[in-house]
Amino acid sequence: MSRPRVIALEPSGPAALAGLAVGDELVSLNGVAPRDVLEYRSLVDEPLVEVEVDRGGLQFSVEIDKAAGAPLGLEIHSALFDQVRTCDNHCEFCFIYQLPAGMRSSLYLKDDDYRLSFLYGNFTTLTRFTEADFERVLTEGLSPLFVSIHATDGDLRAEMLRNRRGATSLRWLRLLLDAGVAVYGQVVVCPGVNDGLWLEDTLCGVLESYADLRGLCLVPLGVSRHAPAGRLRPHTVAEAEAVLDATEDWQEIFESALGRRMVFAADEYFLLAGRDLPPAEYYEGFEMHEDGVGIARNFLEEFSGRSAVPTGVQTGFFAWVDGAPAAGYRAPRNGCGAPAPGTQNGGGGALTPAAAVTLRRRRGTAVLTGELGAAVLGPMLVEAGYRDVRLLPVENRFFGGNIGVTGLMVGADVARVLAEEPPDGRYLLPDVCLSNGRFLDGLTIADLPRAVEVTETDGIALRRALDGL
Repeated sequence: MSRPRVIALEPSGPAALAGLAVGDELVSLNGVAPRDVLEYRSLVDEPLVEVEVDRGGLQFSVEIDKAAGAPLGLEIHSALFDQVRTCDNHCEFCFIYQLPAGMRSSLYLKDDDYRLSFLYGNFTTLTRFTEADFERVLTEGLSPLFVSIHATDGDLRAEMLRNRRGATSLRWLRLLLDAGVAVYGQVVVCPGVNDGLWLEDTLCGVLESYADLRGLCLVPLGVSRHAPAGRLRPHTVAEAEAVLDATEDWQEIFESALGRRMVFAADEYFLLAGRDLPPAEYYEGFEMHEDGVGIARNFLEEFSGRSAVPTGVQTGFFAWVDGAPAAGYRAPRNGCGAPAPGTQNGGGGALTPAAAVTLRRRRGTAVLTGELGAAVLGPMLVEAGYRDVRLLPVENRFFGGNIGVTGLMVGADVARVLAEEPPDGRYLLPDVCLSNGRFLDGLTIADLPRAVEVTETDGIALRRALDGL
C-alpha cells in the first residue's frame, strides 16, 4: 500500500504553514492510514489534524489547525493509495486490448474499482464487488455509481465479459438500487453480438428488473486498427439507424411506464446515421453528458449563449490514470496540467495573450478537433457567422479504425496536421485531449511544430477564445 504524497501546496494554506513540503508522504492522519482519497477527505475534515509525515525516511508529526470543512491547501498524487481493483473480465471489445504497444504502462491497467466509478465516472461490471464494498458504499454514501450492463440476459452477459460471474453479478445492481444508490447504466452495443433482438431484450430486462436506474446510455463499439482479430467490427450506417429507432421506441415505452425516457443513444449514433441532434429538452438535464449523451447538443447550447454555465468536459476513458483529485471527488478541469493559454511560447507550446492577438490579426483562427467533432463544429461556426474560422479535423491514424472523438487525439496526429499549416497561424486546441500536459502518446504541446492555445472543452470557452476575450 502506498501513501498519499504531496505534489502541490498552497503557500498560505494550513498545510504549508504547518511545515509540510512537496514530496512529503502522509503516513497517517489522526492515527489512520487512508486507503484512498475518499477516506483521506473524511480524515482531514476535522478542525485539528495530526499528520504523521515521512520526508525522505525521516518521520515526524505535525498538527494542522484549521476550521472544520476548510481545505488543507495541498494536492496529493493519486486517488487510490492501496491497490487498484483490477478487472478480471476479458471482454473482447475492451479498448485496453486495442491499444498499440509502447504507450506508458499505466494506460494498460484495466480497473473494475467501484471507487473509481464514484470518483471519475468509470464504469464497473460489479464482477469483483463484495459485501464489504456494498457496506462501504452505503455507509459513506458513494453515489452515483456507473455500471456496465451490456446485456440483462445472464448467459449473454457472461459470454460478453468472458467471466461466469457476469451472469450473477447484476444482483449487486439490484441491491444497490434497493438501497437507494443512484446508478447509471451503460450498454456498449456490439454489432452481431448484443444488438438487434438482444438489445430489445436488454431494454425489456431493464424495464422489468432495473427500472429505478437513473439512466441508461447506449454507446457504439469503438474498434481501433490495433484490435485483435475477431468478430467485432464498427457499426454500419443501417445498424446505427436501427439503434436509434430502437432507442426511440423504448423511450416511448419507458416514458409511458415511468414518466421519463430512461434510455439514450450516444451522440456518435446520430452523427453516423446523419440525423439531426435532438433539442436540449430531449436530454432531460444532460445527466449522462459525461458518457457522450447530449455532449454535442450541450456544446451547441453553450456556444449559442442559451446555456450560461459550462457543464464541463467528458472525463474520458483514461481520466483516472493521471488525475489527482485533491480539491474534489472528480479530476480538476484544467488540473490535467494543460497550460492555461499564455504560459509558454516558441515553435510549439502555448501562446502568450499578446502573441495570440497578433496572430489573430495576421492569420485568423483555426480550431483543432477530432473528425466527429468537426461534424458538429462546422455547421455551428457557419451559423454563428464565424466564416473566417477554419476547422482542422485531425484524422486519428494513431488508433485508426472508427476512432474519431476529440478526446483521443494524440500528439503525433495533431503534429502531422499542424506541420502543413502556416507557422504564423493561430491554433486552438481543446484541453480534453491532454492529461497532466501530455497527449495519450506521451507528447506534450511543446513537441508540436506550431504554437497552440489550449482552451477548455466547452462552447462558452470556445466562443470567448474566438472573440478574443
